[in-house]
Amino acid sequence: MTDDAGTSGPCTPLDEVRAWVRDARRIAVLTGAGISAESGVPTFRDAQTGYWAQFNPMEMASETGFRAQPARVWDWYAHRRGLLAGVQPNAGHRALAAFAQHGRRRLTLITQNVDGLHQRAGSPDVLCLHGDLTADRWLDRPRACCDLAHAAPGHPPRCPTCGNLVRPGVVWFGEALPLPVLAAAQQAAQSCELMLVVGTAGAVYPAAGLAHQARHAGARVVVVNTAASELDGIAHAVLRGSAARLLPLLLDGPPMVEAP
Repeated sequence: MTDDAGTSGPCTPLDEVRAWVRDARRIAVLTGAGISAESGVPTFRDAQTGYWAQFNPMEMASETGFRAQPARVWDWYAHRRGLLAGVQPNAGHRALAAFAQHGRRRLTLITQNVDGLHQRAGSPDVLCLHGDLTADRWLDRPRACCDLAHAAPGHPPRCPTCGNLVRPGVVWFGEALPLPVLAAAQQAAQSCELMLVVGTAGAVYPAAGLAHQARHAGARVVVVNTAASELDGIAHAVLRGSAARLLPLLLDGPPMVEAP
């Protein structure tokens, strides 16, 4: 761990980080693939197995690839959705949800994951930077005739009137993050007193930049990860271990008065 003065010292004990959690009036949590991997969710590239291993994942996750081969890409996302069947939120997901549900509106949960496990665990108002694998949206700007509830079945489904295609509700390569979600995440990073960075290598921007924003604004930054991350150098504390083990220990303290 590196402290504010840039000198090296021993890793902050778990009990001290628990005290930071207890005392912080506003907490932001940024989660990545690591927390979902603990539930058995395959990573983006892990889904490229068997029949799907022959295809370039960059083409399978882009608008260009979808327009060129809509049936193939749609079926690959159906395959990925199928891989989530039977996967359940783990103790890390549940600890975050319980903390937020117990009258503690001071926690803002930001995730790079698209698997919906935070929502299934019960976390409210999750900021999904990269979209939601379980949701659909229209490929082109929807017209008045476009209604997802009445899309014509197919691979992919389409609007029966104008032919607009249904696509997965994720952020593809080359696409911007949803601006309202990103703005809310940046606001949370800049106003929090403590940011927990959980299960992410810290290599994907602008998500990783949120930790830098929090640190620059004066918040304590704590990395929770099983391996070294690119954000360890800016962290006030690095807790090496799984989210499923550490988050319940960090978030089981008594509630405090909510921030106004």
